[in-house]
Amino acid sequence: MIGRLNHVAIAVPDLEAASAQYRNALGAKVGEPQDEPDHGVTVVFIELPNTKIELLYPLGENSPINGFLEKNPSGGIHHVCYEVEDIIAARDHLKETGARVLGSGDPKIGAHGKPVLFLHPKDFNGCLVELEQV
Repeated sequence: MIGRLNHVAIAVPDLEAASAQYRNALGAKVGEPQDEPDHGVTVVFIELPNTKIELLYPLGENSPINGFLEKNPSGGIHHVCYEVEDIIAARDHLKETGARVLGSGDPKIGAHGKPVLFLHPKDFNGCLVELEQV
């Protein structure tokens, strides 16, 4: 059901510093920051030959990233995103197998302009999973 790895998301306490580190130390192609108010984050995508890294920074006081950074002040891996061809079919199959879909269960539009869902980390070995329809 899942396709390729779309991105690995890393929560960061300083978006400018993290972007500069990837650009200058690693020589990566770093995109511009983009606010995602529906998700409470500002994101920067780092393009790699085979996938992307998504830097996450809190957007506002109610950002879900705030709690993560309180527990992990230096930042850290927040989630992995896998591609699926049909997000509704994937959601329905996952629910049938007992997996919990976070939020209302209805896809939201993600940073790439495509429908996304998040799956409870307790159902996936402690890892928050995002599914993105391609």
